[in-house]
Amino acid sequence: MKQKPKSHEAVWGIAGMPDILPRNQAYWRQLLETGKAVSELHDFNFMGLSAVERYEIFENAFGSDRDVLERELFPLKAGKMKAALRFSFRESVLRSFIDNKLAYFAYPLKVFYFGPVFRDVQTDEYFLRQFHQFGFQVIGEADPIYDGEIIIALYDFFKSLRLANVVLKIGSSGCHTCHGIFKHKLQNYYRGRLKDVCKTCARNFEINPFLLLSCNEEKCKAIRLEGPIIFDYLCQSCNNHLKSVLELVEDNGIPYEPDPNMVSTGDLNNRTTFEFRTPEMPYPLAFGCRYDYLSEAVFKRQIPAVGANVGVERVMEAMKRQNVEPRFKSKPKVFFLVIGDQAKKGALKLMNKLRLSGVAVVEMVGKKTLKAQIKTAERMGIKLALLLGQKEVFDGTVILRDMTSGIQETILVDKLVEEVKKRLNNE
Repeated sequence: MKQKPKSHEAVWGIAGMPDILPRNQAYWRQLLETGKAVSELHDFNFMGLSAVERYEIFENAFGSDRDVLERELFPLKAGKMKAALRFSFRESVLRSFIDNKLAYFAYPLKVFYFGPVFRDVQTDEYFLRQFHQFGFQVIGEADPIYDGEIIIALYDFFKSLRLANVVLKIGSSGCHTCHGIFKHKLQNYYRGRLKDVCKTCARNFEINPFLLLSCNEEKCKAIRLEGPIIFDYLCQSCNNHLKSVLELVEDNGIPYEPDPNMVSTGDLNNRTTFEFRTPEMPYPLAFGCRYDYLSEAVFKRQIPAVGANVGVERVMEAMKRQNVEPRFKSKPKVFFLVIGDQAKKGALKLMNKLRLSGVAVVEMVGKKTLKAQIKTAERMGIKLALLLGQKEVFDGTVILRDMTSGIQETILVDKLVEEVKKRLNNE
């Protein structure tokens, strides 16, 4: 005898690629509307980007992190071309900037975007194979004011969502010179301490010593406290850049914590690196950095850039844990009750008339009995219903029913929109 699948198991879906469900639509609409509003206030232009890029773009973009490419990228074929699903947005933004000659539109170019990102990872409640990001990018300018502007825009986004206790953690990866010197110092420090760190750190030391800066094992944290920090090895230019960004953060009243361990593991990010966190979540809600070297490595063009991405699913979870209800509310709806085949034809015309006037209408004509339709309206919490039967079609009338009191009255079709709007405005 076949066993029934457990209720929490997906039968056909792919693990880590969840659907967006109607029960969460208020959160999704809240985040999207808030993101658009903040973007407009900060003068970021919307950019829609392909979810598929040439494989070589990501291959070149990973730099020294090639092991991540092999583990997490989703390769695919696009005709005879080797391609891949989007791993992150910044490569796509740069590609579009160059392909579409967007420097003629604005320089620097300030854009925002929204969409899915794909990574082949081990999944849990915080890490998915398909998740969504909302973000900002500024292309074509190395001035620290744009690092600050993106940080401020993100903080405004979280404030508008009414998330509490959001803190900025900020560090620096320096330039190629700073990064290289610090890497050498790290290697010298840990080489004689490998027997004292965890097995993962001992293995990561050979792969990439910067990975040791993010280990959460207590003994590794203790060893790290005595180690070198990149702030001591920043050149004058990188130190001045970080100082300028921190002044902008302080001037705008953003709570922050300097983090000397927030150093890029790769060699294509530089200078400003930051995260936004809340106490309820073990992982950041947003991450950003400057990546002035990326365009040269991928597209052979020197184009400075800075950007940040918000993990939409993580922000939604933070809102739920803080009991922040979405402010977005659907318009009051009218339920259209239809009895008989003749009434169905007339009902569609009347429903469309209401919808064109801005009134949201729900119908369940597939439920043949009036009782079944009324029960559906009650379950949805709809307070106003319109009933159309064969008699009403011939008379040019509609029955208006108050679902709370059960009181009904007959109104002329010509007065339908006016009467419905009046009732809805009085709710």
